[in-house]
Amino acid sequence: MNTLLYKTIEALDLNTLSEERKNILDLLVVFIQEKKTAQALVKLHFICTHNSRRSHFSQIWAQAMAAYHKVPHVLCYSGGTEATALYPMIIKTLAAQGFDIYPIAEGENPIYAIHYSERSLPLIGFSKKIDHPLNPSKDFAAIMTCDAADQGCPFIAGAEKRIGLTFKDPKISDGSPQQERVYRERSIQIATELKYVFSRIS
Repeated sequence: MNTLLYKTIEALDLNTLSEERKNILDLLVVFIQEKKTAQALVKLHFICTHNSRRSHFSQIWAQAMAAYHKVPHVLCYSGGTEATALYPMIIKTLAAQGFDIYPIAEGENPIYAIHYSERSLPLIGFSKKIDHPLNPSKDFAAIMTCDAADQGCPFIAGAEKRIGLTFKDPKISDGSPQQERVYRERSIQIATELKYVFSRIS
């Protein structure tokens, strides 16, 4: 794993998590543990409305945490109820926290290769809808990272389990002097919660 990224993960404090939040996270722990025990693929699909911010943070940190805790056969995805673009501040924040990120294609919906380890294939980051061909079609956990998507998608085709794990949208800080701080804090929050999840897998 990349050195800076490893240091970022090591510094995350699980003691900051409330018992209420852990109760929600434990729903995801159970899904992952059951799949691992059955020696099945663990497919985690993180979903928000625009697939531009929170779902990307979640997908990328989940894949990194699976590697950090050596939980095998984990595949992480992200999607939205509509496709927009991966917001540039997400890329800037993750790069500052230790991910190696390279642009693959420019345009209205840029595509990035996101590396958490030199030994692993990169995650391909761009905005896409839930049913995009790169996303799973069955046997996955649908993890709803925003209230709008959670309420607006009462049914996710192919989802084996649905978990509401919502986060405040860092978009509220866009264009303000607080933007970098808010995105950094949201990334750390999501990383900490997913570190907890994968730390519980035996």
